[in-house]
Amino acid sequence: MGDPAPPAWMAAAARKWLEDAGAIAEDGAGAGDGRRAFNALPLFGVRVSLAERGRAVCSLRVPAHLTDADGNWHAGAIAAAVDDVCAAAIMSVEGIIKVSVHYDISYFAPAKHHEEVEMDGRVVDQKGRMTAVTTEVRKKESGELVAIGRQWMTTSRPKGYHGSKL
Repeated sequence: MGDPAPPAWMAAAARKWLEDAGAIAEDGAGAGDGRRAFNALPLFGVRVSLAERGRAVCSLRVPAHLTDADGNWHAGAIAAAVDDVCAAAIMSVEGIIKVSVHYDISYFAPAKHHEEVEMDGRVVDQKGRMTAVTTEVRKKESGELVAIGRQWMTTSRPKGYHGSKL
């Protein structure tokens, strides 16, 4: 990532995107009317502590509605939250949300209802339109590793694409 620094608005946009998703989930805005953002559900109550070039760090308390019968943060909810943090890290560099072309997640320890976790997403490589990003999820109190997500993401359209001419 030896390229010139991206404009400051990109990191600010990444922070706002994460914060807005958490707020939508918390206040129920759009709930039930089909306009609620999908990324809002796994980011319920998110607090963004850092959004800078190639990095997004946030924390949340695991809400009851995202736990399984044993009170563990549901694996699918973790995967969705990691995907969102990866996307925000990329947004802080490129100003856009990209789509996943490869996604891998490893789970190490459960996080329980009301436990606070921290998610640290970082851009680790770029090759053409492809961007590699990782997010580590840790229990905030102990630092214990909960999960690591790794993704390759790309733009869904080439630069300069302005829609079909048909």
